[in-house]
Amino acid sequence: MPTSLQLVIGGMHCGSCVRRVAAELARIDGVLVEDVQLGRATVTYDPAACTPEEIAGNLARAGFDAAPA
Repeated sequence: MPTSLQLVIGGMHCGSCVRRVAAELARIDGVLVEDVQLGRATVTYDPAACTPEEIAGNLARAGFDAAPA
């Protein structure tokens, strides 16, 4: 069953960062991007496909600090 997740994201400074974070989140299997704004994101994810830690880890590899809110 899909689960909602809010992330606090550091290192975002502009609209380009928002688009980059949204693109990175969309690449993760099982993740549906709901909303991305400066400093935060809301996604729906399939717990059978990924975990909140994996989602945050993907953003960290893209250069952003991310953690579940």
